[in-house]
Amino acid sequence: MTEQEWLATQFEAERPHLRAVAYRMLGSLAEAEDAVQDAWLRVGRTDTSEVENLRAWLTTIVARISLNMLRTRRTRREDALDVRLPDPIIDPADGTDPAHEALLADSVGLALLVVLETLTPAERLSFVLHDMFAVPFEDIAPIVERSPEATRQLASRARRRVRGAAPVPDPDIDAQWEVVEAFLAAARGGDFDALVAVLDPDVELRADGGLEGITQHIRGAETVASQALTFRRFNLTMRRALVNGAAGMVSFMDGKPFSLCALTIKDGRIAKMNFLTDPERLAAIDFAVLEG
Repeated sequence: MTEQEWLATQFEAERPHLRAVAYRMLGSLAEAEDAVQDAWLRVGRTDTSEVENLRAWLTTIVARISLNMLRTRRTRREDALDVRLPDPIIDPADGTDPAHEALLADSVGLALLVVLETLTPAERLSFVLHDMFAVPFEDIAPIVERSPEATRQLASRARRRVRGAAPVPDPDIDAQWEVVEAFLAAARGGDFDALVAVLDPDVELRADGGLEGITQHIRGAETVASQALTFRRFNLTMRRALVNGAAGMVSFMDGKPFSLCALTIKDGRIAKMNFLTDPERLAAIDFAVLEG
């Protein structure tokens, strides 16, 4: 085996880990793939004979590429949406695809990714690498061009933001499904009080309809319950789905995807509802995995 062949084999072994790093950094599955591929192109032109820890070295390369992509995204301001949800990862209600396990390790729910979108690129990188992948601040500092102490402060600020806005969901998935069923039953029956009862008083709902659709960001159990009742007039077929490893829902109208909802259920109530209703992005999702 040549050195290049050995490196290619090692890189492929690390690809799931590198995709997980890039996905947490970018919130986009396509951009994460691009970042990993860009990393391979760079690695292929580099002398690795003095690299002692290949995984750590590859992680920093993908992190640098992702950081540059985040900075470019912010500079261009191409995304004019007030609410834009990261790419969801869907699985059947009865279990997660093994190929998704690395992407979803550490409970990377959609609500957490939404909060990560509010961080500065340097804060996001510092938090993701240190808190999710245990990279020392001494190794992160050169990437963000700060001192280790300043990098520690970046991660600390990000951590406070995450703790305040991304609650840790209830771990029991069966209990989560019970809450989902209670919500759907109340919505179908038009029972406003029952809807309010299953929602956290400070429940937060985001909807990303894309550039052509409706985007919204509302809070409060009564406001969200009223919104849920408005959808009774639509002839929707609901399917349970795991969305980023947690209970969620996919709705279809006339056989076509209408919305995808990621839920955060905390203390037996729905605390976060993140809806993707952008037809273009929904069309790119393989909902066939929910069949059978």
